[in-house]
Amino acid sequence: MSQPSQFAVFGHPIAHSLSPRIHQAFARQCDIALEYRTIDAAPVDFAAAVHGFFAAGGAGANVTLPHKGAAFALAGERSEAATRAGTANVLSRLPDGRLAAHNTDGAGLVRDLTERHRVDLRGHDALMLGAGGAARAVAWSLLDAGVQTLTIVNRTPETADALADAIGEPARVHTRYWDDLANLGSYDLIVNATSAGVLGGGLKLPMSLVGARALCYDLAYGAAAIDFVAWAKAAKARYAWDGLGMLVEQAAEAFELWHGRRPDTEPVYQALRAAV
Repeated sequence: MSQPSQFAVFGHPIAHSLSPRIHQAFARQCDIALEYRTIDAAPVDFAAAVHGFFAAGGAGANVTLPHKGAAFALAGERSEAATRAGTANVLSRLPDGRLAAHNTDGAGLVRDLTERHRVDLRGHDALMLGAGGAARAVAWSLLDAGVQTLTIVNRTPETADALADAIGEPARVHTRYWDDLANLGSYDLIVNATSAGVLGGGLKLPMSLVGARALCYDLAYGAAAIDFVAWAKAAKARYAWDGLGMLVEQAAEAFELWHGRRPDTEPVYQALRAAV
């Protein structure tokens, strides 16, 4: 009898990860035998840990903080989404032994918004808070989904400018200074791509940013998104969501990449929502 395929998620720390639960649920749905575990690797040990995992027969890996940039660098082949973002959250083994890098975060965000929450993103004027790896992973996908304009604001303005330059659509993508947030007017889509919630820091945001029918979305989920979601609700946003749905949908993108089958994400999302 053949052994189950081996999968893992790499991070530091990683014990909190929901990825094993998600992928095991998908596998049960699709009647696929697999083992999925967490691997905690400090940055200095990440490359060796990844190569060791695949050398021992690993079939695929998810990658989370702080390793997404390093995962991209390890790959011999990179998808368009990974190349645009400059980061990878999925690694696969190619037949020649090299690693292939993918980034499913942007697709996961758009699928959560458009399919689960039934939001038509076309024509939205969007504000992106943050310009780091998380922002880079989703910016192109939002534009591809029809967002009309994207304003990027980051505490380090040079990082925001670099992202806007990389996107290369000056008619649609703009940058502004963080200190000018109170004077920017309102937006109908606000995406929090900062690490403030994850790192335990707070965001002090003016309520004037929230338009009359605004959708506010934090790429983080659970406790890390509480402050932003609470701010959005206090500002009378029409919708205020965390990134749990994005987490499930990006995992489904990876699962389909590895197994050729798309799982039903809704029961998995609902189970996690009840738990989180």
